[in-house]
Amino acid sequence: MGSLGLVTPQSMHFSEPLPLRSGARLADYQLTYETYGALNAERSNAVLVCHALNASHHVAGIDVAGRQGWWDNLVGPGKPLDTDRFFVIGVNNPGSCFGSTGPMHPNPATGRPYGADFPVITVEDWVDAQSRLVERLGIAQLAAVIGGSLGGMQALAWTLRYPDRVRHCIGVATAPNLSAENIAFNEIARRAIITDPDFHGGHFYAHGVLPRRGLTIARMIGHVTYLSDDVMGTKFGRRLRSGALSFGYDVDFEIESYLRHQGDKFSDYFDANTYLLITRALDYFDPAAEHGGDLARTFAAVKARYLLVSFTTDWRFSPARSRELVKALVTNRHHVSYAEIDAPHGHDAFLLDDARYHGVLRTCFDRIASAFASP
Repeated sequence: MGSLGLVTPQSMHFSEPLPLRSGARLADYQLTYETYGALNAERSNAVLVCHALNASHHVAGIDVAGRQGWWDNLVGPGKPLDTDRFFVIGVNNPGSCFGSTGPMHPNPATGRPYGADFPVITVEDWVDAQSRLVERLGIAQLAAVIGGSLGGMQALAWTLRYPDRVRHCIGVATAPNLSAENIAFNEIARRAIITDPDFHGGHFYAHGVLPRRGLTIARMIGHVTYLSDDVMGTKFGRRLRSGALSFGYDVDFEIESYLRHQGDKFSDYFDANTYLLITRALDYFDPAAEHGGDLARTFAAVKARYLLVSFTTDWRFSPARSRELVKALVTNRHHVSYAEIDAPHGHDAFLLDDARYHGVLRTCFDRIASAFASP
């Protein structure tokens, strides 16, 4: 399996306002994206990769700063999503902090950074923005849309909003909506940010400060939910950092040191307003709400073929949530495959190397590729 090597992001500007579910509009915005592989003559081999909370358009390869793409183990020459056969698109969603228009960018109405004035945005709004970019690239129908976690929600939304424009949906470690427990974790993380004295109501840019404490705590909370108890026990257990108790409230245990490190690192590169926006988009995703909570009715008119993958130790997006989707699709006699991988890594498993998981995806993409000629 080869590497894509150095990849370069691209930017696409949109002057036509994007209507949002909230009733607001996002005016004069840009989307940052990367592409890998080549579009075939029939334009039938395009795959859209949707990113999760803290990821971006940089899906695979190495960027100019030497950073590896967040799904580089999956996407590339000879890998399960083989760029020798597929034209792969990674898009940074509006509201993010990695290039696409977001809270850090100037508000056309004021000339100052949007900050807290950036409109609340939903999964469906992201999909509409992605749809415009895909159209601009001259692609009438996607061979597949794939995503993990929040990215999987976007993949599901594609099949509901644009049923004629996507042939396959691959949702990994995802769910039809968030549980009350998940919403609760998101709310605690948001309150940590909003109550940070350096947040300044979301307009901290003007004050030359960052709400690092709140963002660090938010990341620590989130990180705990991405790992399984088994992984945390194996990796850290009750090991002490210095070999002895300090009888104070600084770091004693290795797990404390790890969480602080992850939180501090996150606060150096992620935007606090973006964290609020993306966690709210997670909370709001619930396509069945328009159908009285009936998932079968929600997915009655879809046309895509589905592959859903879950992991046994993922307690944040548990296998039971994927099975809800499988049941709804089976009720409608839609084509759906389901793989439940016995993996110890918790929610983070969708990002990691696992021969069984990658084998399932490789088989799926082999089947998709068999429907068109190689470029």
